[in-house]
Amino acid sequence: MLRIRDKKVLVLAPHTDDAELGCGGTISRLLEEGNEVYCAAFSACKQSIQKDHPEDILITELYAASQSLGIAGDKLLLFDYEVRTFNFRRQEILQDILSLREQIKPDIVFVPSINDIHQDHYTIAQEAVRVFKFSTLFSYELPWNNFEFKTTAFISLEERHVLRKTEALKHYRSQSHRQYMQPEFVKSLAVVRGVQAGVDFAEVFEIVRLIL
Repeated sequence: MLRIRDKKVLVLAPHTDDAELGCGGTISRLLEEGNEVYCAAFSACKQSIQKDHPEDILITELYAASQSLGIAGDKLLLFDYEVRTFNFRRQEILQDILSLREQIKPDIVFVPSINDIHQDHYTIAQEAVRVFKFSTLFSYELPWNNFEFKTTAFISLEERHVLRKTEALKHYRSQSHRQYMQPEFVKSLAVVRGVQAGVDFAEVFEIVRLIL
């Protein structure tokens, strides 16, 4: 089993829960193996929060979930773009991603699929490809948004990594009504991807660019 060590890793999340959903188990494993993991979320979705929650609830939940996974507070970055408007603010987003590249200089970058049908996810993926064309770049899986997804890279997980992912997602109580947030779904998907890779559990990624 290939181990990744002593690397700087950046996860770009269009919205506050996307990093945990797409690669929470992988983040847990990478941290366990001594890598430096940064996460940048671009929107706390204040405009679409249900009325029985404060508009900044996802910010609170993000910090709790990230702490649960083991992401250091100084490695968590949050921008304030309005949800579903990213395609109108591409240049600003591009500049923010460029700044992240210069600030962090990551070896490995995780982004949504370049075929993701959500307009915010698509914009982040497209601008990240522009910025990180000389870095190893993986797209993470969000199957409810991915009509097409090439399962070209698997990262094997232990059960503890999947458990940390589900525990992190539990902090998003404002999103608990969503089917894909349920622990049973998260674990089942990790089992399916594990079967495809010949291991107990895994997360799957598209290889956008691999530099060895």
